[in-house]
Amino acid sequence: MQLVVARVGRAHGIKGEVTVEVRTDEPELRLAPGAVLATDPASAGPLTIETGRVHSGRLLLRFEGVTDRNGAEALRNTLLIAEVDPEELPEGEDEYYDHQLMDLDVVTEDGTEVGRITEISHLPSQDLFIVERPDGTEIMIPFVEEIVTEIDLEEQRAVITPPPGLIDDRAEIASSREPADESGAPGDES
Repeated sequence: MQLVVARVGRAHGIKGEVTVEVRTDEPELRLAPGAVLATDPASAGPLTIETGRVHSGRLLLRFEGVTDRNGAEALRNTLLIAEVDPEELPEGEDEYYDHQLMDLDVVTEDGTEVGRITEISHLPSQDLFIVERPDGTEIMIPFVEEIVTEIDLEEQRAVITPPPGLIDDRAEIASSREPADESGAPGDES
């Protein structure tokens, strides 16, 4: 299975290095020197990573055969694609690759069908499951352990315990106002 692991950015310096926008949780594995990556567009590759280093918080790569700024600039916006065994699992116990989560059925703890994961959105603060409901509408479910309590790859399902209002219209609204008495006036606690 092929997975996009990075996108080439602008050239860095005059010796063929490029900045890359990393799109993998395992850059030390997927973007290591010696790795051979397919590309999109295919005409740009395959590319073999010669060196890699971090500079000012950005990953810089140099590819074999790319020795100057012009060659590096020609690769700008190229997607770098790694071949990954579909059965391979991430190193962490509760970590998953996007392709493992796609199309999982989403159900509540009592077995109520919520929908199917159609997309995973990676935001700076957290990841979101985009779930298509049986009626065709979409909802977003934060991929946090308080809400997504179980991922069962064998059963192809994600079990959730949604807070009120996440998957239905019955949100509980908390108010800091004093409770009203029967006449509608603020209550008197004396």
